[in-house]
Amino acid sequence: MKTKARVMRVDQQKIILLGVIAALVVGLTFLSPNFLSVRNFTNVFLQVAVIVIIASAANLLMVTGHFDLSVGSVLAFCAILHAYLSKHGLPVAASVAACCLVAALWGAINGLTVGVLRITPVIATMGTMYAARGFAFLIARWDGGANISAGLPVNFTYFGRYLIFGRLPLVIVLTLGIILAFLFIERKTVLGRYSFAIGGNRGASVLSGINVAGIVMLLYVVVGLLAGFCGVLQVSRVGSAFPNIAEGLEFDVVVAIVLGGTSMLGGEGSTLGMILGALIVGLAANGLNLMNVPYFYQEISKGLLLIIALFVDKTVRNRG
Repeated sequence: MKTKARVMRVDQQKIILLGVIAALVVGLTFLSPNFLSVRNFTNVFLQVAVIVIIASAANLLMVTGHFDLSVGSVLAFCAILHAYLSKHGLPVAASVAACCLVAALWGAINGLTVGVLRITPVIATMGTMYAARGFAFLIARWDGGANISAGLPVNFTYFGRYLIFGRLPLVIVLTLGIILAFLFIERKTVLGRYSFAIGGNRGASVLSGINVAGIVMLLYVVVGLLAGFCGVLQVSRVGSAFPNIAEGLEFDVVVAIVLGGTSMLGGEGSTLGMILGALIVGLAANGLNLMNVPYFYQEISKGLLLIIALFVDKTVRNRG
């Protein structure tokens, strides 16, 4: 009965999210004449793609009762590292591979400190957040400036700007592929089942023979890897690298996940719900930009959205 009630609660939450998305689309259509266009929706999907790719893994990590505040800084570090390596002679493909490897190492550091040493996630990943961002600024300084935009090879932007059949951005196709992969992992694999078990009852999971530290560390590595991959995508699409890119991205990821119904205490969540939460974040940000709302008001709205998401999450679970 408890499981059935939980499923019904999750389904109701998804219906509410769909209603919010529909209300945003209708409202923004009336408020901005440029909202309802193919170009604008493509921009929304491109902006949401980074959140969705990272949150696909971060969502499963939060299901275990853990989270990662370093994703924005790891993205920035890998973005500027990719530009630096490509500018100084490393082939673009090799640079992509190197950056993804380094990103996985950042994730391994988080996994070691949280999963093995049992340091509180907020402290451990905040340390990584500051360290990775600091190294991003340091790499820019090594190159002799505040950013890296000049001297990049001609093929540097091919990956991020490639259009399939001349129309469909490769980034969107990659995002859909990652979504399908994590839907499969969540529902059909041992990793997915163990993640929910750990979040539901860590002690019982240990007693039942689940390698809790190993699962948590693996998920941190995957989150780091995808954050680094998104850094490569972003810098390839923009064509220049800045060390302050993706500031606050970690909060967009958390908001999308929590809005989607994943509990910060672990044990509950879904990839599909996270996608709906990410769309709400993306549509809200896009609407504020189209209406020329000043940046600081947008930051205030992000904070309010996070508070509302946490309040709704707690209210729904108390009723359950």
